[in-house]
Amino acid sequence: MIPGARRTLGTAALALLLAGAACQRAAAPAAEANADATPSATPAAALAYVPNQRAGTISVIDTGTDAVLRTLSAQGQLGKRLQQILPGPSGHLYVIDAQGHRLLELDTVQDRVLRSVDIGENAEGIAASPDGRQFAVCVEGQNQVMLIDPDSFAIGARIATQGQAPEHCVYSPDGALLLTSNEGSNDLDVIDLKAGKSTGVIATSGHPRGMAFAPDGNTVYVAQEAASVVDVIDLVARRRVASIPAGQRTAGIAISRDGSRVYASNGGAGTVSVIDPAARASLAEIPVGQRPWNPALSADGKKLYVANGRSNSVSVIDTTTMKEIKQIAVGDMPWGVVIAQ
Repeated sequence: MIPGARRTLGTAALALLLAGAACQRAAAPAAEANADATPSATPAAALAYVPNQRAGTISVIDTGTDAVLRTLSAQGQLGKRLQQILPGPSGHLYVIDAQGHRLLELDTVQDRVLRSVDIGENAEGIAASPDGRQFAVCVEGQNQVMLIDPDSFAIGARIATQGQAPEHCVYSPDGALLLTSNEGSNDLDVIDLKAGKSTGVIATSGHPRGMAFAPDGNTVYVAQEAASVVDVIDLVARRRVASIPAGQRTAGIAISRDGSRVYASNGGAGTVSVIDPAARASLAEIPVGQRPWNPALSADGKKLYVANGRSNSVSVIDTTTMKEIKQIAVGDMPWGVVIAQ
């Protein structure tokens, strides 16, 4: 285009074009400098989701401001007995509706149910495999685990537990095993997923509930509600190797990424125990709301979020100072907190 322009433009016009180009070249470094000086957009903070059992709603918390952004209800289709939820891709949530005996897939942007599958009576816990290609649902009332394909949203297998009333379930970091905490028989099932069956149980101190794997992939920490301790399980040896005292009615567990801290929510005491797993001792017991249940750590580990079931709130704990810094009002009977990392 420029050669043609040279043939048609006069000398004066050409001079003006060249002068304009020179000005643009001179201005470019300044523009680049200004662009470099402009701070990049701050990444959005992770969202925390809180299923409110009795309200049939899910509170969405901005972990940057620690404020409720919105409350999801799917126009009343979530039921009045919400249990554990699981963040999925594209802003979706997987929700256990124990009242309707269903697992739901919820679009959080449109606040509507996309799909559902019948999972039977009294399901509570749900976990995702490390590769995200499978869900496991613990069905207390049927003493079994259901394995669900997230693509087809269909039940692929049903595995009977040897223990009674499996409540929570967790995958091993390598995805080979699935553990269930069996509150009815005071033990853990160890399920070999390749074989598709339970290979045995591990006895615990009393009424196991929340569980978390240490980074080594072998050590498991299990909240023991009746015993008010955190059991330490050696998965290779298939036995309990220690019990660390916590507060009354220990229910939920969270562990830091490096494994240096274990947090246990104590439903009867209204506290959170901060445990040093190396010393196998409690460092602090932090007062929170009433009946704290299932906690979650922020991605950087600086804050712990704990659902207070009878206070209808979520406590925010500064893990450095080991103090509660805020309580966030949510819906009726919050079950726990999960954070979309």
